[in-house]
Amino acid sequence: MTSTATLPAASVADTRWPIRLWGMLITLCIVLFLDGLDVSMVGVALPSIGTELHLETSTLQWLVSGYVLGYGGLLLLGGRTADLLGRRKVFLIALAVFALASLAGGLVSSGPLLIATRFVKGLAAAFTAPTGLSIITTNFAEGPARNKALSIYTVFGAGGYSMGLVFGGLMTGFGWRWTFLLPVPIALAALISAAILVPKDKGDAAEGGHDLLGALFSTAGMLLLVYTVVSAPEAGWGSARTVGSFAAVVALFAAFVAVEKRVRHPLVRLGILRKASLVRASLVIVAVAGSYFSWQFIVTLYLQDNLGWSPLTLAMALLPVGVLVALSSVFSDKLVDRFGTGPIIALTTAVMAIGYLLFLRIDTAPSYVAVILPAVLLIGIGWVGFPAINIQATNGIDDDEQGLAAGVLQTSMQVGAAIVLAVTTALISSGPHGSSPQAVLDSYRPGLIFAGVAAIIGTLIALTHFLPARRAPQMVPEREPEPEELAAA
Repeated sequence: MTSTATLPAASVADTRWPIRLWGMLITLCIVLFLDGLDVSMVGVALPSIGTELHLETSTLQWLVSGYVLGYGGLLLLGGRTADLLGRRKVFLIALAVFALASLAGGLVSSGPLLIATRFVKGLAAAFTAPTGLSIITTNFAEGPARNKALSIYTVFGAGGYSMGLVFGGLMTGFGWRWTFLLPVPIALAALISAAILVPKDKGDAAEGGHDLLGALFSTAGMLLLVYTVVSAPEAGWGSARTVGSFAAVVALFAAFVAVEKRVRHPLVRLGILRKASLVRASLVIVAVAGSYFSWQFIVTLYLQDNLGWSPLTLAMALLPVGVLVALSSVFSDKLVDRFGTGPIIALTTAVMAIGYLLFLRIDTAPSYVAVILPAVLLIGIGWVGFPAINIQATNGIDDDEQGLAAGVLQTSMQVGAAIVLAVTTALISSGPHGSSPQAVLDSYRPGLIFAGVAAIIGTLIALTHFLPARRAPQMVPEREPEPEELAAA
């Protein structure tokens, strides 16, 4: 089934779209929703999976890390591939792979095979996520129309992660396999819808040949970086294995840069990294995503393992974050239109940091209303700025590099979050340990503090938006001599 219609880009002032354009946007949103849903649902189901398949904790970790490895390691390649080969084609193929891997994950009964399906799903998401974002940015003109579309799109992604906790708690009650099988019919329905509604590429694909050597070095470097980060807490940050892996990562990226400088049609035009707004947004998203995932990791362990909360109770406790994210879709684009991306990102990241610091009041018998809920609400408000980060990253980028920009941003989010979480885990492991509730909480506290510090750093980075931009020195033309001066000479 193919789509022959080509959707015109919405005009800057036009935020009233035809049904077909709305259908395309909602389809892309559903796929991003599935990405977030899949990550958080499986996280809730890990104890049940470990019990049934007799998997050790170190093996269970790779059900999460395997997805991150495929996702974070291939995002940059996924975004650029969409620019080079066509966004619609790449999106449809990757979505089909995602559905098949989900089905396989629900049917296998082997730990290694289950981890393999998670890696393949992460790989598929590494192509659907940046491709979906670039489809939006090339079909909605920069300005109010694109701001509105990106606000809706990013809200679905964050909402999927929040709702995944709830669905995970519900599905685990029927059996952990349903956390893998639930996305299958949704992905297939989205695949059919995308085949009908996503327009063919309009001839704006990036020109040039395929930089196979650059693709090899970048993919190998990203995969090894993610693998090294997620395995470092277990192997030891100072171990020969970890240090050697990081050295190999540096060598691979150095080779990648050397290749990109010399080839005629590079996989990544290095000049795009001089785009201040893209770099700023990418660094802020490291802080926002990394601090939140680290905080949620600690909260999940402490409230379930030490205070005896059920997965569903935990999900409902954190649900206000998802509700605030969903409500933000109503007004976030209007806030960006009125105030710009810079103020929104700085303010919401600061509010998120306050939420983390407020959560430090937690004790061994915390009141949900007095202690947990206020922090959760502030952290949820922090996510209201997430659409603005996506808008800031893609503004001013040429259409033939929108996939690349999306890949840079989402790679920063996934790899950065993995690094922040790994540091958090190391802080917890290196601290004092004990069996009493207070001793356990004390061992988690450095990680909670680090999450707050990461958000504060993100706020400071966001504030650089207000620094005066550097201007190239202007050449002052020499003054022509007056006629009287010439006569006197």
